[in-house]
Amino acid sequence: MSAGSAWATAAVAAVTGGYALVSRRLASTAVSAPLVFTVAGVLIGPVGLGLLDLERDAGPVLTLAEVALALVLFSDAATIRSEEFRSGWFLPIRLLVVALPLTIAGGALMAWALLPGLTAWELALAGVVLAPTDASVGKAAVFAPRIPALVRHGLNAECGLNECLILPVFAVLLAGLPGTAASHQGVAGILWQVLLFGPLLGVLIGGLGGWLLRRAWAGGLVAHDWRRILPLALVTMAGTLAAATGGSAFVAAWVTGFVFTAALGAGPSPDGVPGATPDVAPNGSPDDEDNTLESVEHLAALLAAMSFMVFGAVMLGPALTHLNWRVVIYAVLSLTVVRMLPTALALMGSGLRPATVAYTGWFGPRGLPSLVLGLLVAAEEVPGTRPTGTVIAVTVGLSVLLHSVSSVALADRYGRWYERAVARRAALRESVADRVPGVHPLPEWKKW
Repeated sequence: MSAGSAWATAAVAAVTGGYALVSRRLASTAVSAPLVFTVAGVLIGPVGLGLLDLERDAGPVLTLAEVALALVLFSDAATIRSEEFRSGWFLPIRLLVVALPLTIAGGALMAWALLPGLTAWELALAGVVLAPTDASVGKAAVFAPRIPALVRHGLNAECGLNECLILPVFAVLLAGLPGTAASHQGVAGILWQVLLFGPLLGVLIGGLGGWLLRRAWAGGLVAHDWRRILPLALVTMAGTLAAATGGSAFVAAWVTGFVFTAALGAGPSPDGVPGATPDVAPNGSPDDEDNTLESVEHLAALLAAMSFMVFGAVMLGPALTHLNWRVVIYAVLSLTVVRMLPTALALMGSGLRPATVAYTGWFGPRGLPSLVLGLLVAAEEVPGTRPTGTVIAVTVGLSVLLHSVSSVALADRYGRWYERAVARRAALRESVADRVPGVHPLPEWKKW
């Protein structure tokens, strides 16, 4: 390890350890983990101390970001729960089927108007990369207990599902861009690989892994700690085999997580944590609870936080030196009009009040999926992708700032409105999920 890499690693470790020491105090404030790590990244990047640079450290940077996204995709898919759709299915379905395509189209159209010189592929790439949402950036807004369960579960389900829908489209667009590493395979070749190899490996590995774990657990063959290790092994196997066969490691990770939980047969436990089942001691008596997904969730949270620091260093910091009015206007419109207008159109006729529609539209923060895909675009070093990379970096950075700062205040204000509204009329459309038995609060470990 070179001296520069050693200093960069030490800086990342120091920020991570420092945040850990005050994480509980900051958890209920507007200072979110993504905000802290992004600001720290800008300070250690080329515009600050110069400890981390994309040109010099491209390999480790991309590896960290890709592994983080794969683990997050696996855990998001593995923790999708049926009760999120039992009564409030219409909210995430409308957001995914109607609002998501409109958001992509709006982002591409806005790029055409504000960023002259981009090709049709580059315009579409900007719209796709900035379409997926990330609940962790505005965690207080998504996970606050006083927010109606319909909105909490709807936004959380949207974040967990839109990533998988975006990934094949992103792979095809990147392959269609001349000069990229995947361009020699062509759009048809990439589409075939992404839609076949990744899902197929995910089904095989996730299904077999879940079935084997269920059988081994029932036979008392699995130790408590190794039960938590198996999901890490499965997502690693699926991702690496997908990459080796030309498929999408991200798609494979998502499908593996979804099928793994289904094959494991682990429905919600009494405390609402998927994958949590009572431990059985050798004598067959119940012991303490064991969360199968605990290790992969904790590692995903750690690597995701570090990815925000890397993003601040190698993307946001340099992008701030190339700011112009076009980029700023695009970033602002991307977080407002391009997200909120499609959301309003998607929720027409749903019976939701204007306050809920506005709240749902605003809290579509951009985060880890967008920054990782943006890093992949920037790493291609194709001349036409530089403006796209700058816009992606500034938009994600602005989202981290605005959604983190506004999450606590707006969640409290919206929560007070909901309490007053439901007191006047108990049969609000927003309260439908609160009246359904078995809809549990979201797991604490999803609120990193």
